[in-house]
Amino acid sequence: MQTWETLSANLVTLQKPSIALCMYHTYHLSELQHRIAAFDDQHAYKELFQRFQPGLVQFAYAILHSKELAEEVVSDVFIRIWEKRKTLDHIHNLKLYLFVAAKNLSINCLRSKNKYETLDLNQLKVEFAAPERNPQEQLISAEAMRRIQEVIEQLPPKCKMIFKLVKEEGLRQKEIAELLHISPRTVENQMAVAIKKIGKALGVQAIASMFQNN
Repeated sequence: MQTWETLSANLVTLQKPSIALCMYHTYHLSELQHRIAAFDDQHAYKELFQRFQPGLVQFAYAILHSKELAEEVVSDVFIRIWEKRKTLDHIHNLKLYLFVAAKNLSINCLRSKNKYETLDLNQLKVEFAAPERNPQEQLISAEAMRRIQEVIEQLPPKCKMIFKLVKEEGLRQKEIAELLHISPRTVENQMAVAIKKIGKALGVQAIASMFQNN
């Protein structure tokens, strides 16, 4: 079994830039998944890691309330991905699989510390990354964006996590329902709550619609 130190050391050796490496940034997730499974492609593995590690760490942190533990959990997720790489082609939705794995390992970590037996959505500690503004959002003033961020920070933990998973991680509502073990209607309702509060804070419902999931 590879340790994370060994695996991360191997990733560091892949830092040398090349035309081939640059191409990996354009690969669809399914292409990375297949190259890892079929060819033991460490460049594809590194791209997978860089693409999802930050979001997975934030997700695990929301459960564990510890950056150190979150990073350890996500490291374990990627170690297991590499160890079981030959089976990756059998995973239908790798992105959801990664988040489910991070959630399960985080809960196991809490159980080992005699804290929680199940995921309590009201105990989540959700942090948002620095916002990347799309072309629509760039039309909104800096003051309006500040107010939007304030509203988001004040959302209840469950609502805030759902909003984050939709807007930052790009998960579909059905995927979030499966991940958090709640109904799709609950996800839809929580998104509606978030959007309504944003719209109320801005006084412009049209602007809030920019935050809806397509």
